[in-house]
This record gives sequence, C-alpha cells and structure tokens, in this order.
Amino acid sequence: MKRPGFIERHHLWTENQTELSEQIKAVVKEQDLLLIRTAWSDQHGILRSKSLLPQAFFNALENGMQISTGTFLFDTGGALVFNPFVANNSLEIPEMKGAPNIIAVPDPHTFYILPWAKRTGLILCDQYYQNGQPIPLSSRSILCQSLADLQHRGLDYVVGLEVEWYLAKLEDPMLAMADVGHSGKPGEPPKVSAVEHSFQYLLESHNPEIHDLLCILAENLVQMGLPLRSVENEGGIGQFEFTFDPIPGLQAADTMTVFRMATKQICRQQGYIASFMCRPKLQGCSSNGWHLHQSLINRTTGENAFISANSNTLMSDLAKHFMGGILKHVNPTCVFTNPTINAYKRFRPNSLAPDRAGWGWENRGAMIRFQGGFDDPNTHIENRIGEPAANPYLYMASQLICGLDGVDSQLDPGSPTEEPYTTENPPFPSNLLEAISYLSQSELFAQKMGQQFINFMIKMKQSEINRFLKAVADQSPEEYSQRVTDWEQREYFELF
Repeated sequence: MKRPGFIERHHLWTENQTELSEQIKAVVKEQDLLLIRTAWSDQHGILRSKSLLPQAFFNALENGMQISTGTFLFDTGGALVFNPFVANNSLEIPEMKGAPNIIAVPDPHTFYILPWAKRTGLILCDQYYQNGQPIPLSSRSILCQSLADLQHRGLDYVVGLEVEWYLAKLEDPMLAMADVGHSGKPGEPPKVSAVEHSFQYLLESHNPEIHDLLCILAENLVQMGLPLRSVENEGGIGQFEFTFDPIPGLQAADTMTVFRMATKQICRQQGYIASFMCRPKLQGCSSNGWHLHQSLINRTTGENAFISANSNTLMSDLAKHFMGGILKHVNPTCVFTNPTINAYKRFRPNSLAPDRAGWGWENRGAMIRFQGGFDDPNTHIENRIGEPAANPYLYMASQLICGLDGVDSQLDPGSPTEEPYTTENPPFPSNLLEAISYLSQSELFAQKMGQQFINFMIKMKQSEINRFLKAVADQSPEEYSQRVTDWEQREYFELF
C-alpha cells in the first residue's frame, strides 16, 4: 500500500482541492506543459518560484516542494536582514536556524496556464514546516487565518480591486556590469521614454498610441481567468487603472499577486516596463493608488451585510463599526497598506489621495469612501489609502483585523466629512518610520498576526529605512521627504 504523501498525512487539503489536483495533472499532460512555476508570495508581496518539470510537479501535488527559507531573510533591496547562522539574528524562530528547508504546498485553486510563456503553468503555494505546521511568517496564511475568523462569525469577505500603475517604453535596461548593483544596493533603474505625450485624463484620442499593448494585456489576463472589468488611461503620463469584478477575499489577493506579475512580464516581453511603484521618478508623474472595495456577506442568506434595513440610515451597524475599526487603527495599518518609503509622498492635500483618517459618502478625498445606501445591494466601502506595491495578503488581512475589532468594540466612525483635507481628523504617519513605531505598539496586531511576525516585519522595514537614510545623508529631511529620490527609483521602480 502506497504511503500517504506529506499533504495527505497532515490533512492540508480539502476534498475539493484533492479532486482539482487530479484535474490539473490531466491538463498538464493534455496541454503538454514543460514547466510549472511553483510560486509563493514573500513578505513584500512579490512572487518567488521554482520551475518544475511535470513529474516533479506531480510529486509536489502529493508531497509539496522543498524550498529554502532564504526568501524570508532579505529586504526589498536584497540586503540580508536575518543571518540564520548567527544565534542572535535568526528570526527569533528556532525552526528557522541554519536555513533549513521548508515545504511549499500548492493550492490547486490557483493553477494557471500562462499564455505569454510557451508550455508553462503557474500555481501558488502555502509554506509549512516539515512537521506540517504553517510558517508564522507566511502572509497568505495570515490572510487565511483572518478569513477563518470572519467565517466563524457567519460572514464572508468580498473585494473589488482598483489598481493604478505606470507604463513606459523601455529604452535601455541598464545591464552593463557597472550598472547591475549588488545585495543591498539595487542597480541603476532602466531608462525609459513616455508612451503618450502629455497629461490628458481619460483622453480617447490617446488610445491608438497604446491600444495594441492594452489588448495584449487584456487578452492574456482574461485567458488566465482573472476577472478583469475595465481598463482606463489615468491622470499621469503613461498611468493606467485596471479594475476587477468583486470576488472572495483570498481569490482577490491571489488575483492581485498574479495580475502584477503577469502585467510586468507581458509588458517587458513587448519592450515596455510596467511599474506598480507608488510614485515613480518620472516626468509628469502622478501617484499610483490601490483602492480596496470591501463588503461583508452573510454566509447563510448570501445578502450584503453592509446594507441598512432602515431607510433613515446609510449603512448597517456592522458596516459602521467595521469602518470605525479601520479608521481607529489606521496608523499601525499603514505598514501593510503603504509598506514602502515612497508611498508616503502620495499623501498630499487635494490630490485625490487621502492624507488623514475619516470617511465620506461618495467623497474621493476621504480615506474611506462609502458607496451605496438603504436597500442598495452594491453597498460597500472603498479604502483609498493603499499603494499598489502593498502585499495583497497583508493589506486585506489588516482590513479584517481592524474592522472586526471595530465590530467587537462597537466603534463609531464619527460623522462623514465633506471637506476631507481640512477636517480635524488625525493625519496619517508622515513616513514609514512613524508607521512601524505605531505597529510596534499595537496590541491588536501582535495578537492577531503574532508577535513573531510583527517583530519580523518591523526589522525588515527598519533595514529598508536604514539603507534609505544612509543614501540621503547629505540631504535635509525637507528635501528627501518631499521629492522622489534616486534611491527610491532604484529600489522600487523595476521591483514592483
């Protein structure tokens, strides 16, 4: 009798996932796939992967895939933050000392065939210790735990993605040996040119300049099964916004992760650079935002739990308290909604990006824009704080953690504002250093995400900040806090 594999022994899949895995094997054979990119999201929300040939992939569908802990050790610039061979610098997790292998377990719900890559598939994974226990540093697992907490309350999380990003024509990839950089110091950013001539918001006549590439992108995303809804030319030169239909929370986080990866790879293949950096150092650049549209659904009735049953109120008590929790905990949450140094240069008055906590009914200047009302099945909240470089799993988990705390504490979000940039509501942290200071003091996040993970993220972000401050030591804080620096362009433009 065949011995059960790692996945079966530790009961890591549902019956549905087991059935799907058999279907995936059949597809791999029928489509004659040569490589399957077996991928996982790191703490920055960036996909890492190993490409397996079919037989090795089939084995991974039973036993998982052995991977190194190495992707947990580095910050955004590849600087080593944790040395697993030094006793006092080993993530404070005994199981991670010595850089042992862990197990990446594919999730059969996330299998894709990549239309732009010949004979290639992709599947997303969760990470486990070799004893079958989840890795506490896995951001996807943290979201899954938050969703489980929600489901125990009889609720589901539905999310709509609204994502802005920049497109530029690649002129020089800067791959000379003198330009490529090293660990802790990314190389020179690629040289690019604009894809359109000037700022013209939603200008129809700009479409021919980039229509063919947008068609290629849309065709590939739809062919993969991503729920793309709309494509539009945004405010900046070469800035675009893609939106997606509302879908369940974990699927939405997976979609965002795969969408960013796919967009960057397809554009590069066509001779362009796609960047989800919040505020690139480009002429005529506006900031990119990632607006998260959110609602909760009653698992029993399937009805929107944010809808008010009273014609005299905009929203249900659940929606009001959920929003109150998000607003109360906004400062520590910024580490997850705005995890880069660059993101804080987006928070400017009268810029269509919020700069302080607060909510408004159909107000795009407020942090939370409430949409809908009595008896409207599409009632939801739109959190406009996020940057598109955020880790999708941590962004969404932070919303659930804060929102449900608001529900438990029956927090009041206060009155809606009509003048979001002049209200006395508290401003956001002015930089990433302030945000991690708030996170270090948050009992809520330590309880819900685990103190090990919070310590890990603070040290990871502190490394990034230290490198930045060293690079701008010859500038005044007034200079580097107001303008986008060369360091940020090197660090983020091509990575995100």
